[in-house]
Amino acid sequence: MTQTTLRDSFTLHGKGLHTGIDICATVRPAPADNGILFCRTDLPDKPSMPALASFVGGTSRGTVLEHKTWRVSTVEHLMAALYAMGVSNCIVEVDAPEVPILDGSARQWVDAIKRVGIVEQDSPVRELVVSEPIRFDNGKGSVMTIEPCERYKVRVHVDYPSPVLGEQDAELSDLRDFDKEIASARTFCFLREIKPLLHLGLIKGGDLQNALVIYDKRMWQWSMNLLARKLGQKPIDASRLGYLSPLIYENEPARHKLVDVIGDMALLGMPIRGILTVTRPGHGFNTWCCQQLLSHQTKVACNGR
Repeated sequence: MTQTTLRDSFTLHGKGLHTGIDICATVRPAPADNGILFCRTDLPDKPSMPALASFVGGTSRGTVLEHKTWRVSTVEHLMAALYAMGVSNCIVEVDAPEVPILDGSARQWVDAIKRVGIVEQDSPVRELVVSEPIRFDNGKGSVMTIEPCERYKVRVHVDYPSPVLGEQDAELSDLRDFDKEIASARTFCFLREIKPLLHLGLIKGGDLQNALVIYDKRMWQWSMNLLARKLGQKPIDASRLGYLSPLIYENEPARHKLVDVIGDMALLGMPIRGILTVTRPGHGFNTWCCQQLLSHQTKVACNGR
């Protein structure tokens, strides 16, 4: 298996989930062995850093890459798209401290990659091969197991104490199905989480178009009206619990968690040959597992150059 890059550059525009500002992201081809680099074009000298777990500087409501005094947030959906589509090398240029949220899924990234196409390069792919089962447990209910397999598979299980979203499962047994089965699943949050997040200065760009909002704890109508105005939304009926926009998939939250797992584990910097089963995934746990994985030297091997 050889490395790949994009046939041509593409650019997507959108607002940042947390900053709310308009952001331009351009993804360019890169030479073999370059890996994936993030570049801040709005900063002096346009600094760049590799998309690797060792650069994770935060995991609150998204995965943040950080180097010295600068950062790039919300990289996980783009990373998932690049990994699933098999892009080994590219340069991601953004003119803000985060990647645009777009519609809250990996859909537009996948479509853009398909539009420009992918080309093979001369160098072989370096691949992490799992030879014995590995288990990571944070002691708080989140568990990841990785078992030997000839190809990459991912399974996730989520479990929320919510009358709307309880237990859900999702599985991807072939990366070729990511486009059809997983890419469109949107990020989600509970309505009761939004007010605290706004107080923290986060999700300034969040709305019902780029996130699946779950209303599972009743509030007064006047409180709902106030929150809707802050989000720039039309009035919402506070008497009806449920999802505030139609589901794309019945288990869309679990499928989106699968997007996050793929994107976060892509920060390993190489494809994984094995089956990942994750219970209660989250960005902090996912990236911690990614950082720990290479330390299991007796249970993994890095094939290729």
